[in-house]
Amino acid sequence: MVDPYDRGTSASDRGPPAEWEGQPQQEKEPPVPGTHDRHDTPLVMDTEVAVVGGGAAGLSLIHHLCAPGPGGRPRAGPGPARVVLVDAPAGPLRPPERTWCFWEEPGGDWDDLLLRSWDRLRVRGPDGAAFTGSPGPLRYKMLRSDTFARAVHERVGAGAVTRVEAAVRAVSDRPGGAEVLGVTADGRRLRVRARWVFDSRRPRRPPPARTLLLQHFRGWFLRTERPAFDPTTVELMDFRVPQPRHGLAFGYVLPLGTHHALVEYTAFSAAPLTTAGYDRALRHYVGDVLGIGRHEVTGDEQGVIPMSDGRHPRRAGHSVFRIGAAGGATRPSTGYTFAGLQRQTRAVAGALREGRVPLPPPAYPRRAMAMDAVVLRALDTGRIDGPAFFTALFRTVPTERLLRFLDGGTHLLEELGIGLRTPVLPMLRTVAELPVLARGHAPADRREGNRP
Repeated sequence: MVDPYDRGTSASDRGPPAEWEGQPQQEKEPPVPGTHDRHDTPLVMDTEVAVVGGGAAGLSLIHHLCAPGPGGRPRAGPGPARVVLVDAPAGPLRPPERTWCFWEEPGGDWDDLLLRSWDRLRVRGPDGAAFTGSPGPLRYKMLRSDTFARAVHERVGAGAVTRVEAAVRAVSDRPGGAEVLGVTADGRRLRVRARWVFDSRRPRRPPPARTLLLQHFRGWFLRTERPAFDPTTVELMDFRVPQPRHGLAFGYVLPLGTHHALVEYTAFSAAPLTTAGYDRALRHYVGDVLGIGRHEVTGDEQGVIPMSDGRHPRRAGHSVFRIGAAGGATRPSTGYTFAGLQRQTRAVAGALREGRVPLPPPAYPRRAMAMDAVVLRALDTGRIDGPAFFTALFRTVPTERLLRFLDGGTHLLEELGIGLRTPVLPMLRTVAELPVLARGHAPADRREGNRP
């Protein structure tokens, strides 16, 4: 079925992204509703490190920089003497509570915070055929953003970081460093002068790309009257839902118990749906596909993640860097971000301790990004069937190897073996086409939505 649910429009364009060209970088944010610059004395803060944005990337950098190491031991090397976190005030600039998933071996930094983890993943084809695999020694982990934020603040401790709530209006280089300008929650002008600034805010629109799909989703936290879920297994991709003309759509189930789960409808396509369209898709999936009877929706979450082969600049000035999704930590072919930003922020913290220029490293190898460009283009043009493509990968490639591949952790021979399990001729045609395609900005209906 083509376009089975209502399509909505994405956020309006608010100007081009700032890119470093050897000149001071300016990024202007819209004013916070109900506030105005005041003419009283501004709040001026001097620091060594300023972090803009208190989401996963900003807080992860602060954690790797300031929190004690495993067992409470000090981390190797000195950290910066002063760190300022500039976080958005409560309101439209601050993202809602959300769920992050990633995979790694047991014993990670966040294991004590996980809402749940699993060692079994299942993919279902459009015909209902199920393929279940164990990614051991890896585990698929689920973390809630509010739990993560509280834990980072507790681990870092009082005095290590100064947090100020403000809407950031500009970030720019200055002699000897950079500065952050904004307006605090009570309307006071803010100026933070720092040696280094790390900005985790996304640009107004994705960088120029040859292909851009949106991963858009809405999920319900469900509580059922009768046992309805297998708590041992994640339904990673369930393709028993109507498919768009180009791209794909699937159900996604994170079981929290036999009566409780997060159930999502997810699509990779050109434009997001309306909320009503998502709810119709979820009602169809929950009632007609999963066959769940009486249930209560106890919460929801919704978002949009750009998936493109655009090149995200990790340096936005001589002393200004981008981290997280803004710095390319999102894997283009999957939308997963958390593991990539952990590698990125851990490396930045190490560079700061060692006195090196803290340029964030690429979150994924070049080969991985090149392969993602091919997959995205093939999906967007309709050359490959999305459900058949992903179902075949999970059916023919060991689950642990496939997850390492999706996180950029495989070597060349493994990647060649995985490539041979894809539709070779459509992929080769796409490989030949990509070098002659121009990179451009997305049209209005393909710009990112509301998930950071």
